Amino acid sequence: MFTRAIRRTVSTQSQRGFKVAVLGASGGIGQPLSLLLKLDPRVTELNLFDVVRTHGVAADVSHCNSKAKVSGFVGMEEAGKALDGANVVVIPAGVPRKPGMTRDDLFNTNASIVKGLAEACATACPNAMFLVISNPVNSTVPIFAETLKKKGVYNPRRLFGVTTLDVVRANTFVSENQKFDVNNTKVTVIGGHAGTTILPLLSQVPGAKFTDADIDALTHRIQFGGDEVVKAKDGSGSATLSMAYAGQVFTSRLLAAMGGEKNVVECTFVENNLTAAPFFSTPVRLGPNGVEEVLPFGKLSAFEQKGLDAMLPDLIAQAKKGVDFVKNA
Repeated sequence: MFTRAIRRTVSTQSQRGFKVAVLGASGGIGQPLSLLLKLDPRVTELNLFDVVRTHGVAADVSHCNSKAKVSGFVGMEEAGKALDGANVVVIPAGVPRKPGMTRDDLFNTNASIVKGLAEACATACPNAMFLVISNPVNSTVPIFAETLKKKGVYNPRRLFGVTTLDVVRANTFVSENQKFDVNNTKVTVIGGHAGTTILPLLSQVPGAKFTDADIDALTHRIQFGGDEVVKAKDGSGSATLSMAYAGQVFTSRLLAAMGGEKNVVECTFVENNLTAAPFFSTPVRLGPNGVEEVLPFGKLSAFEQKGLDAMLPDLIAQAKKGVDFVKNA
């Protein structure tokens, strides 16, 4: 049935499948993400890129008995080859968070990395879907957009900040709290992808009965789940495995929509005018061309409205920081 659906919508796509490139494939997120994408039946070519050790990662992943053909590329001089013909580019590149670091602390290093990769994408695969995982997402997505604009190839329907980890955490924590089946729990999470800019809409969870204490505790845990992992790893790492899982989930859902599956809706950080912030995570209907429709996030509780009002100045400032970085480069 899946093959027939693809043939009806995009006949050539059904024959060749999707080519996916992972930029930052040798890192703590990139390696497990590459493994998970190798297992995705929609992926027929998987190009792994990083500045070090990519050939070893590619060799290792290539031994998994799934149909995706894996190739490794090392160094910026090979970025163009890694990106050539890519339908989807997933970008976990950059340095990870360390104890005591905020996502803003990551900005100076990761901003330059993301800008350089965006320039390579603009040249090699300007019509691909770009999925940005590199933190701080609230700034790196605007950096990516502004870089593509400078190159004259920006399409807001094809650029996504991957905020799926916030949804994954919300689904997990809410299902534990409410004794729900986690596979049937879906929490809408809006805003951004850092601390208090992450806003789970607990008031909209069907059948849930939260106390005020539950709402406070769950909201905080979802917002600062990354800190929980950094602490648990004793400062030796950050949320790499769960982020890889979340990255694969969003990529897989986008590939399904590109292949013709209908009514694929996921929360993602995209350009829209729902709020005063230029980029905002909200439910989005995905399709063959990327963003098909930006959906409203619905009625908020008083607690949630307060959180939204408080986050918007931060989201606006963090987006401006990214834009200014590119303009002043």
